[in-house]
Amino acid sequence: MTYDVAIVGYGPVGVTAANLLGQMGLTVVVVERDPDIYARARAISTDEEVLRIWQQVGLADRLNADMQPGCGANFVDADGVPFVKLLPASRGNGHPPQQFIYQPALEKVLRAGVDRFPNVSLLLEHECLRLIQRPDHVELMLADLRVDEFRRIRASYVIAADGGSSATRAQLGIGFSGRTFAERWIVIDTKVLVEWPGHDRLRFHCNPDRPTVDCPTPLGHHRWEFPVRGDEDERDLLNEDAIWKVLRGQGISEKNVEILGYACYSHHVRFADRWRVGRIFLAGDAAHAMPPWIGQGMCAGVRDVGNLCWKLAAVLGGKLPESVLDTYQAERLPHVKEVTERAVKTGKLIIQRNRWRATARNHIFRTASRLPYFLTWLRNHRWLPDAHYGDGFVANNGNGATGWLIPQPSVMDEKGDTVRLDDVLGGRWNVLHVGSPPDVSAWRSAGVPIIRITSPGTVPGPDSIVDCDGSLTRWLEKKNASTVVVRPDGFIYAGAHTNQPLPTPPAGFIA
Repeated sequence: MTYDVAIVGYGPVGVTAANLLGQMGLTVVVVERDPDIYARARAISTDEEVLRIWQQVGLADRLNADMQPGCGANFVDADGVPFVKLLPASRGNGHPPQQFIYQPALEKVLRAGVDRFPNVSLLLEHECLRLIQRPDHVELMLADLRVDEFRRIRASYVIAADGGSSATRAQLGIGFSGRTFAERWIVIDTKVLVEWPGHDRLRFHCNPDRPTVDCPTPLGHHRWEFPVRGDEDERDLLNEDAIWKVLRGQGISEKNVEILGYACYSHHVRFADRWRVGRIFLAGDAAHAMPPWIGQGMCAGVRDVGNLCWKLAAVLGGKLPESVLDTYQAERLPHVKEVTERAVKTGKLIIQRNRWRATARNHIFRTASRLPYFLTWLRNHRWLPDAHYGDGFVANNGNGATGWLIPQPSVMDEKGDTVRLDDVLGGRWNVLHVGSPPDVSAWRSAGVPIIRITSPGTVPGPDSIVDCDGSLTRWLEKKNASTVVVRPDGFIYAGAHTNQPLPTPPAGFIA
């Protein structure tokens, strides 16, 4: 049997891909070394755009139940006094803008989601030793780690989501350029026994002597991170006595928390030179690595497969030419680089070691925070950038909506039910318009639904939805678009204003 897609790696990125492809009806096989979910929490946060991807597979609400909404990030000085606070702001995607997660619980829900799909096979405790590319498939040589046996499987395409030390990337000879920071970081995971003031706040302790990240995680957990100083040996810090010394410095005692685990990590800024080699694609940490300062490492990987999986399904289904797969890296890499750059800048703000510069930093930010719009500017230029594709599989006809992720307000469907927009769009191509659309006959002939957006208070119909609060209409007006073509991932393929022709479907397109 030849599978449609083989996924190497079953962490958050691989399991998201398995859900997406499974729901699309493809035959999928997952190859994973470990027998179960990795017990130690690594990723700590997610955002509204990533939850939209999990919403596509019907898991967002269940995942939300195990998450803790973020209350912003407090940057505090050596005395614990805040000098700046960044509050999360919604981008209108229908989910909380910032959520803290407990990764093992999140992966458990995502894996349970995969169990819904009989077309997805799991090969746990298997290692991919070799990949051989053929003209129409990839051959994977696997080792069964349970019985020390070997087997071969075939797949039309492979997604390598096997982490920062990706064996797939190494086997393909793909460079992983960038740098690794010399400073190593101790990460402490705890179970909360008795809560303390501020236990539910994310705080960056910008203390030149001991910078520390103090982060809430849901389901009764909490995490701290701090760097190993130049005069310290990390081995001396990886024991409970040393860990408790650091925690007591934060005002935390044995009555507050139970230590679940601790480890030492390096921070990286690296990008794979190529994300595609023939029929094999890199995703997540296999394709890029970033510091954790704005909590986007895992999120970036989920965005990767959110971009890639619908394209694979379209190519395998004969609905788009294979050349569309070349747009994967072209679309994702600029956003990943921008996110990584912002993470590095935030890290520099936190770990300033020079006392004089730290004092000046605190004073400047306290003063600037009193200025109108400064915190909004800071959030927009130092936190997560908007999702936008300037190049790739989009019709660059000069319309302002093209390449942007469409917001997801509440709309009223034809049954009169109030639902999220994506639940109406259904992961398909759609043409949305306000008023009278330009010529959409080519899209209609290709089988794409044409949906009219009507104003609040109107009655929906078979080919219309009601924009309940008018936010979708206002967004279109801001982008100077009255008609947009929405891709299955929610990004705008093409837009047009009232007197502008709408681009026709791309070559080889079948809806």
